[in-house]
Amino acid sequence: MTISEFEVAATTQRSRVPSLRRYAMTPPRHFTVEYAINPWMDTSTPVDTDAAVSQWEQLLDVYRSLGHTVDIVEPVEGLPDMVYAANGALIVGGRAVVARFAFPQRAGEADAYARWMSAHGFTPQETVHTNEGQGDLLVVGSTVLAGHGFRTDPRAHTEVAQLVGMPVVSLELVDPRFYHLDTALAVLDDATIAYYPPAFSDDARARLQELFPDAIEVATADAYVLGLNVVSDGLHVVMPAAATGFARQLADAGFEPIGVDLSELFKGGGSVKCCTLEVYR
Repeated sequence: MTISEFEVAATTQRSRVPSLRRYAMTPPRHFTVEYAINPWMDTSTPVDTDAAVSQWEQLLDVYRSLGHTVDIVEPVEGLPDMVYAANGALIVGGRAVVARFAFPQRAGEADAYARWMSAHGFTPQETVHTNEGQGDLLVVGSTVLAGHGFRTDPRAHTEVAQLVGMPVVSLELVDPRFYHLDTALAVLDDATIAYYPPAFSDDARARLQELFPDAIEVATADAYVLGLNVVSDGLHVVMPAAATGFARQLADAGFEPIGVDLSELFKGGGSVKCCTLEVYR
């Protein structure tokens, strides 16, 4: 590396500034895989619920050690996927849109998260069409990136834009392994994303290249361990420990990757971001 290249890298490193965040999480005390609604779920694979709780608690500890606020949403028996809190809502700028789930097995989660939102000063608003919260609705800067193709109905994107008062960019997903946007794209700060190009349609890839020409493109090996299912505070990127190649890319870009093991929760098709509902300011 030349001196000038080193200076550029050092400047990039210094420019990454974390900000304190507020999250909501639900402990996986009732977690199991008793139905299959995505390609990662296999009802014949044993699930260790105690191990899932222990791994989830480690994630909680990481957030708190970084200074973030974490609200606990109590789990409801009979809703094994409620641990995937991100799917429950989009909350941004004091406005809250509760999920309308595609599958009846998860419908009760929307009621549970709506009750939590109401108890914490938010007025949960509903869409007519299916939306699966921050699974498919990710805030980057002043824009919402919105996935569709497997869960969220693209007609809900217009509703969400009106409810939260923000522009929404629709992105079509084409690989069922990446059934939610947050499995194929990671928001790293207000201007930086990472994504897995094969998960998107040609039009969606073109749109992402237009909006984020400096985006990090993640390799298949990292995408297939849900490596993009991360939570970032602008500097620290909490991510699946198995995505080692992506971790190196993040470090090269000046971020600080923090790997966690959520292998039990991976059996349900989710990881770090799935377990984390951010209350965007």
